[in-house]
Amino acid sequence: MELRVLRYFLEAAREENITRAARKLHVSQPTMSKQLKDLENELGQQLFVRTNYAIKLTDAGLFLKKRAEEILNLSDRTERAFRSLDTIDGCEIHIGSAETEVFSYLSCAFHKLQLTYPHIRLHVTSGNLSDLTESLDTGILDFALVSDFINTDKYNFLDLPMVHHWGIILRTDDSLAQKPYFTIDDLRSLPLICSRQGLSQLMASWFGHDTDQLRVVATYNLIFNAAIMVRSHVGYAITFDNLIPNIPGYDLCFRPLYPLKQSTLKVIWKKYQQFTPQAAALLTELRHTLTPENIHSNSTSLNNIHSKKTITKDFTDI
Repeated sequence: MELRVLRYFLEAAREENITRAARKLHVSQPTMSKQLKDLENELGQQLFVRTNYAIKLTDAGLFLKKRAEEILNLSDRTERAFRSLDTIDGCEIHIGSAETEVFSYLSCAFHKLQLTYPHIRLHVTSGNLSDLTESLDTGILDFALVSDFINTDKYNFLDLPMVHHWGIILRTDDSLAQKPYFTIDDLRSLPLICSRQGLSQLMASWFGHDTDQLRVVATYNLIFNAAIMVRSHVGYAITFDNLIPNIPGYDLCFRPLYPLKQSTLKVIWKKYQQFTPQAAALLTELRHTLTPENIHSNSTSLNNIHSKKTITKDFTDI
């Protein structure tokens, strides 16, 4: 497969029309049609269903579309990286992250890098563990911020000096909002909204073999959408603390699980990875940000740590 032909395929898939795609890429329609037909023959799969007015992707076409986007993204990144080997400013860093306030450490490190290199650019992708590690493995991401990750054979990592506590997001006008905390047994009778990653990993460790008996009414990838479902009376969202949007009138609250369930967070990257100069510079700055003196001088971190201690203290009094 040639990169040029993958670009033809991807543009045709986006436009759902070969003529429009050929026009955008400044090639003739017969040339693009022949190249796409040759690609189907090479792969031994039909990629498009053709009609008089449009083309639609087959299942094989949808699979290739995802892979073509990854391949071309990596190819473009590689070209830009080679052009920027002699300079850091004006280049790009790609980070994947779970939704967490702990991302502030990465953000702080990047901001310090900006002071020296004002034209450097950061690209952030939100996702769960499986999405982020897949993109890390294929070279699309330089780093990933993940929770509860222990595969140290495959990845290097930096521990981040905070933990998240698990709990429930619910409406403030819900009668259960009067409870100071929820237990695992409390969750068995509730309609639950869970992250897809949490459903397959954490829930099994919490409930053992009883997960099939839970009332999981919805799953989510991004907590903002889960919060909207809670507002709409769909159910109760299981998530980290300190992630509720701070919006007046949002009418949501967080109640922790007791006994406390917590997750650690790490920044990970592939072992033996050859960093671009800009990614290496960010890692150096992040290590500096995570030194004890810098952690304690960061007021945001202190406020977050204080809130965690308050939760723990409340439970010791129960």
